[in-house]
Amino acid sequence: MSDIKRIVLTGGPCAGKTTALVRIVEHFSNLGFKVFTVPEVPTMYSQGGWSYLTPNPKLYYEGELAILQTQLSLEDSFMRLAETCTKPTFVVCDRGTMDISAYIAPEMWQEITSKCGTNSNDLRHRYDAVLHLVSAADGAEQFYTLATNSTRYEQANEEGLQLARDLDKKVNKAWTGHPHLRVINNHDDFDTKIRRVLKEISNVLGIPQPIEDERTYIVEVTGQLPECVESEITQTYLVADPGCEVRLRRRGWGGEFVNVHKTKKRISDTEVLETERQVSNALYESLLQQADPYRATIRKTRRSFIWKGQYFEIDTFHEPIANLTILETKGVARQENVNFPPFLKVVKEVTGDPQYNNYNMALRR
Repeated sequence: MSDIKRIVLTGGPCAGKTTALVRIVEHFSNLGFKVFTVPEVPTMYSQGGWSYLTPNPKLYYEGELAILQTQLSLEDSFMRLAETCTKPTFVVCDRGTMDISAYIAPEMWQEITSKCGTNSNDLRHRYDAVLHLVSAADGAEQFYTLATNSTRYEQANEEGLQLARDLDKKVNKAWTGHPHLRVINNHDDFDTKIRRVLKEISNVLGIPQPIEDERTYIVEVTGQLPECVESEITQTYLVADPGCEVRLRRRGWGGEFVNVHKTKKRISDTEVLETERQVSNALYESLLQQADPYRATIRKTRRSFIWKGQYFEIDTFHEPIANLTILETKGVARQENVNFPPFLKVVKEVTGDPQYNNYNMALRR
C-alpha cells in the first residue's frame, strides 16, 4: 500500500492514550482498516528494569539512547509490515521519537540524535499527524490515576500533579513545528475526548467529517499570558473551484518555518473533506503564483496555550484587518463551559459568524 499514514498519540501522564488506542483499533477496524500500533518504548525499558531516576549517569544516557534507537527501529518495522497489506492501513505510535526530548537535557538530546544520524526537525516530520492528549492533571484532576501505568512517578498529590502538568507542556512544546499537531482537550465526558481523537484521525485518512464550528470570541488581552507558543502566520488563499477553499499558510517559530497547503471542500450541507500537506519553500513560492486576486494575504500573530485542560489560540491580526484579537477554542464541545482565562476579556462571541471567517476577512473591499 502507498501513502501509509504514521500517526503519533502523545500527551502528558494519565492522558487517556491506552483507552484511546483500544478505541482507535476498534473504530477503524470496523471501517475496514488494518491498524498497526507501535508500543510505548520508554515503558518497555522501565518495565525491563531501567529507570529515569537512576543515579548512574552512564546508565541513564545509555537508556535514553537505546530508547531512541528502539523507537526508530520499531516504527520502521511496523511501516514495513503495513506496506504488505492489501487493505487500507495506517500505523499509530504510542508516543513518538520527540517525546524523548521532553525528559532529557537539550545537550544530551542533541548528542543522542546525532549518534542516530538524525535531528529534531527530521524526527518531527517522519509522522503525518501528532495528536496530543492533555494530561488529566490539567483540568480533570479527579480522573488522574496511577492505575494504568505502574511505572509512573508523577504521584496523585499536588506535587505530582504539577509535575505531570509541566511534563504535558514540555511534550507539547517538543512537537511544536509539526504541521498537523492537534491538542485534544480534557472533557467532563471522556467519550467526547475519544470522539475528537477519532475525528482527527479520520481527517488525516481523508474521511469526510460533520461540519462543526469551533467556538470563537473577540477578546482583549488584559493581563500576562502563561507560557505559550508564539508564531507568525502568513496566510494566502489560492484560486479554487466553487465550493472549495484552498489555503497556503507559512507559520514561523524563532527562525524556523513550516509551509502547509490545505484544501477544504464541502461535499454536502453537513459534511466537509479537509486535506493538508506540507510543502517545500520552493513549492510554496511557486504556489503563490496561484493567489486569489480577490483576496488579500492575512498576517497575524498566534499565541497557543493550554488552560485548565482546554487548548486555546489567540490570533492578533495585522493585515488586512488590524486591531482585532480573536480567541478560538479547540475541541470544546457545545454543551461544555469554556474555561476563559482571567487575563482575557470577552468582547463578543462570533462562533459561526461569517464576517469573522478568515476566508471572508481576506476579501478585498
